[in-house]
Amino acid sequence: MKKLFIAGHRGMVGSALVREAGKRGGFELVTAGRDRVDLCNQSETFGFLAGEKPDVVIIAAAKVGGIHANSTYPADFIYENLAIASNCVEGCRRAGVGRVLFLGSSCIYPKLAPQPMPEDCLLTSPLEVTNEAYAIAKIAGLKLCQHYRAQHGLVYHSAMPTNLYGPGDNYHPENSHVIPALIRRFHEAKESGAERVTIWGTGTPRREFLHVDDLAAACFHLLALEDPPDWVNVGVGEDVTILELATLVAKTVGYEGRIETDPSKPDGTPRKLMDVSRIKATGWSPAIGLEEGLADAYQDFLASLEAGVARL
Repeated sequence: MKKLFIAGHRGMVGSALVREAGKRGGFELVTAGRDRVDLCNQSETFGFLAGEKPDVVIIAAAKVGGIHANSTYPADFIYENLAIASNCVEGCRRAGVGRVLFLGSSCIYPKLAPQPMPEDCLLTSPLEVTNEAYAIAKIAGLKLCQHYRAQHGLVYHSAMPTNLYGPGDNYHPENSHVIPALIRRFHEAKESGAERVTIWGTGTPRREFLHVDDLAAACFHLLALEDPPDWVNVGVGEDVTILELATLVAKTVGYEGRIETDPSKPDGTPRKLMDVSRIKATGWSPAIGLEEGLADAYQDFLASLEAGVARL
């Protein structure tokens, strides 16, 4: 049985990883909240890893947020995420951890990356300015793993997920991402009997969405590979327009009013789609369709509201 430490186990991704580890078995699971170890603190992180001596570490811990948070607190985002990555990777090396999987984000790729975005377009042109600080920290974590692997012969590698959603998501009106934001808005519109819901922009930008449980399954698939890629995209390889997404969310929630667009508001990047041919070549593909995944996410939202634990 391998000893597995999941860093960031309380977040949406970390919680999904914990669920997946439980399903698969074969792991002695180690978790620790910030009250036990602050991953931004080097001595605490090194000491924790030296004491636990896990065989495998998944680094899912991160400071995350939407455009507003990234734009307002870029120094916090770059510092905390750089600290987490460097402390965890070097701490793992010192503790003799043989396998590390670092989780990044699709925002590491250039603003004007080719569509769909292949792994090899990394660092070929400038990043999107609004999340540059976060992206640079995630690129640094990816490169730490790549170079530690090359220099020390350790199987330290990375996965770059597309836009995620699912149980445990953040539904805050300013800091949430598009799917949880739409779930909350349509739910509240349904409850209040609102005749219309207006979404920002033209509704034409295309985005890709992956259920967090599919990401968790992909992570354990990658950990089972003897010679995984240094970094690999994890997505579905298909996208939908924001208006199509809004229509699906409204249907899922049971909202029957009108959906209107507001072209005076910004659209953002026209398209952001992952090239997932590299991970599919290893034998993995997602199992949860968007409609099924949205239904699951909405039920989790309702259950969280009922229990008083929804992240609002």
